[in-house]
Amino acid sequence: MSQYTEILLTQRPDGNPIGPHMFEVKHKPVPTIGPGQILIKQTHMSLDPAMLGWMMPDTNSYIPRVELGEVMRSSGFGQVVESNHPDFAKGDNVMGMMGWTEYLVSTGQGINKVQAGVTAEMALAVFALPGLTATQGLFNIGKPKVGETIVVTGAAGSVGSIVGQLAKADGLRVIGVVGSEEKADWIVSELGFDGAINYKTDDLESKLEELTPDGVDLFFENTGGPIQHHIFHRMNTHGRIIVCGMIADYTAEEPAPGPNWINLIKKRITVQGFAMPDHFGDVPNLLAKLTPYVMQGKVKYRTHTLQGLESAMTGLNLFFTGENKGKLLVEL
Repeated sequence: MSQYTEILLTQRPDGNPIGPHMFEVKHKPVPTIGPGQILIKQTHMSLDPAMLGWMMPDTNSYIPRVELGEVMRSSGFGQVVESNHPDFAKGDNVMGMMGWTEYLVSTGQGINKVQAGVTAEMALAVFALPGLTATQGLFNIGKPKVGETIVVTGAAGSVGSIVGQLAKADGLRVIGVVGSEEKADWIVSELGFDGAINYKTDDLESKLEELTPDGVDLFFENTGGPIQHHIFHRMNTHGRIIVCGMIADYTAEEPAPGPNWINLIKKRITVQGFAMPDHFGDVPNLLAKLTPYVMQGKVKYRTHTLQGLESAMTGLNLFFTGENKGKLLVEL
C-alpha cells in the first residue's frame, strides 16, 4: 500500500530558529474514506505568520493552539481523489485548512471548491486568508474614504500588498513599510503605492513626515516594531488603526511597549484588532467584495515557493528574516 507524509508539532518555539527539532515526520498508509467523506491530495500549502502564534504555549488566543503531537495547522490547495460526498466529485480542486500533510480525509466542513481557471498560487495568495484578511480589515474595520492616507506595515507581504492595492484602487494615498530596497521598489513600481519606507535604513520619522504631509488617516498594522510609534504620532483626528499582526513580538520574551494612549483621547482614534476565524461566516460576502478588484486586474501578487513538505520546517524563518518575496507557499 502506498504511503504519505505528515508532520506533527512536538516542541514549542524556544527562541531559536524554527526547525526540524520541533517536529516529527511520520509516514503512514494512504487512508480510505467512509460514508460522507472525501480524500484530498494536497498539492500546495500556505505558510503564514499566524502559524508562529499557533505554535506558542498561550491558550488565551483567538484560535486554539496546535497541541503537541498534532499535525501542524495550515491552509492549502488540493484535489479530491476519492469522494463519498454528494457535494464533491473526484477531480474537484479545493482549498481550506488541511495541515502539514500530503493526504487528508475530510467531511467537507471548511473545504471549499475552487472555480475553474483559478490556479493554486492565485487561490492561496489572493482568495485564501491573505485576500480575505485584507478585505475584512480594510473595508469593514478601516472604512476608507477617497483622498485619505493609509500606511501599511509589512507592505510587501501577502496581506499588506493586497491592502495597499485595494486602498489605491479606491482613491487613497498609500504608503508602505518594508524591509529592503527591492521590496520598496516592487510596491511602488509594480503595485502602485505612492511611497515606501525601508524600516532598516531610512530615518523613520523624517521619511514618514515627508510621505504623509497631510498626516495618517488609516494605519494597517502587520508587524509591530519601532515605526509603530512614529505612525501613531502622525495619526489624524478620527483616524483608524487596524491591528492585524505583530510578527516582531510573536516570539519575543517581552513584547515591545506600545504607544501612549493620550493621542487616542486627543484625536479620538479608533484601534481595533481582528482575527479571521471570527469572520469565516462572512467569507461569501468578502469574496464578493474582493473578486471584482482581482478580475479587473487591480490586485497583483507574487509567490515565493518552497519545494517539498519538509521545507516548511525551516521555511517559517523567512518571516523573521524578511527574505521571502511574496506569498510563501510550499509545493508538495
